Amino acid sequence: MPHQDNSLKNPASSDNGALIRVGDLEKEYLDEGLITHVLEHVSFTIAAGEFVSIMGPSGSGKSTLMHILGLLDRPTGGIYEFEGRDVTGLSDEERAHTRNKKIGFVFQSFYLLPRTSVVDNVMLPLIYSTVPVAEHRMLAEKALRSVGLEHRMSYASNKISGGEKQRVAIARSLVNDPSVIFADEPTGNLDSKSGAQVMNIFRALNEQGHTIILVTHEKYTAEHAARIIKIHDGHIVSDEKVPEETRREVQSGILK
Repeated sequence: MPHQDNSLKNPASSDNGALIRVGDLEKEYLDEGLITHVLEHVSFTIAAGEFVSIMGPSGSGKSTLMHILGLLDRPTGGIYEFEGRDVTGLSDEERAHTRNKKIGFVFQSFYLLPRTSVVDNVMLPLIYSTVPVAEHRMLAEKALRSVGLEHRMSYASNKISGGEKQRVAIARSLVNDPSVIFADEPTGNLDSKSGAQVMNIFRALNEQGHTIILVTHEKYTAEHAARIIKIHDGHIVSDEKVPEETRREVQSGILK
């Protein structure tokens, strides 16, 4: 496992050049006296500019891991450093501030306001930012152009297709110019054509320098990334690069 990294047992040994470093990360839940271990001894590093898939079956712990990396949840143990800073002990307010400024999210279910225009949906994260209000629409329009939806800006989000809704969600994740975008099963509610379009957008964004972390149970979807971290029963079982030939094949829609 070439990217497995246990150096975070000693936080002082961390590499400040990494975007994300986790060491011996653990997550457990206590319910009526029974402890359920969801993540155990998870360690890896992700550099800025990478496109990484976290792949595993339902119940493997992959979504829990994404929630921890996205500061939506806290680990029970271990170290998590984001941009060289230990974020495991941040207050709720500090976590919310970091999420809004540094992290973009794309989920399977879109989470758009249905009767609100596409451009207004994309502007929503800016409400909680320090960006001047006068710049909000300009930034939202720029994000929508980057996903090919400049012709849908004034449409209500319930009047566009599922594939277009997910592209709006991607634009919304971009509008704050985050350090990383987390995409949790982003093609799960889409047909194969729309899903392929969404994955090609992620790849194009990565080629422009954006860090993308994709969570999926599908091998075909995972292979759009340059690297796949496989998780099973809360453990990292492999961490490997995807051959460029394989990436070209999935991008072209060639199923094995």
